[in-house]
Amino acid sequence: MARKLAAGNWKMNGTTAALAEVAALTAAIEAETCEVLLCPPATLISRMADMAQGSGLMIGGQTCHPNGSGAHTGDISAAMLTDAGASHVILGHSERRADHGETDEDVAAQTAAATGEGLIAIVCVGETEAERDAGVTLNVVSTQLAGSVPEGTDLAKLVIAYEPVWAIGTGRTPTLEQIAEVHDHMRAELTERFGQGAHNIPLLYGGSVKQSNAAEIFAVSNVDGALVGGASLKAADFSGIVSALSGA
Repeated sequence: MARKLAAGNWKMNGTTAALAEVAALTAAIEAETCEVLLCPPATLISRMADMAQGSGLMIGGQTCHPNGSGAHTGDISAAMLTDAGASHVILGHSERRADHGETDEDVAAQTAAATGEGLIAIVCVGETEAERDAGVTLNVVSTQLAGSVPEGTDLAKLVIAYEPVWAIGTGRTPTLEQIAEVHDHMRAELTERFGQGAHNIPLLYGGSVKQSNAAEIFAVSNVDGALVGGASLKAADFSGIVSALSGA
């Protein structure tokens, strides 16, 4: 079975003052049984990693460049993330795809770079509202999975996050049946491609996950955890989601 993972994506939020939430979260999750990850802005990774040492909290990045170094102003490499103390990195988030024009091919190159440095890659896929309304959700997810995960990927270093674009930060969530349909489809697609080892790949749901709906989402077939946005910014909110996953 896939391991359970609650991952928090802070996006472009958080300064030094927010580090108090890390201390509160490490205390709150001491007895929990699932894996817990926070992905803050790059400016906080090193300090968060230092604070999280010896606790059950892991720290990750929000993107990485496919090259190891070079003339890429403002970018960060996988090696830099590991050097800062990161264990994971989010790749292909819909906001990166939309705001920075990242393609499936770009995400595949980033995934290869990240896993090559020993990072666990959280590869994001998901449809827009227009694609959902057009009835092509499964086709979109299949295409993104095929194009964003390179051949030869170490499955032990791979996590897939399904994030319907129309549910991110909107307060809207798909029905439990819609989530199950996509997660079951992803598991089948990954198993067809990679064999039985694909059953060990954690499949996360993301998109307006909060304490009030976490337990019912985690009870859905092939949902192994969550990629949480706004609700991960406060330890009190995120720890409730972590507890729901531990009890799932």
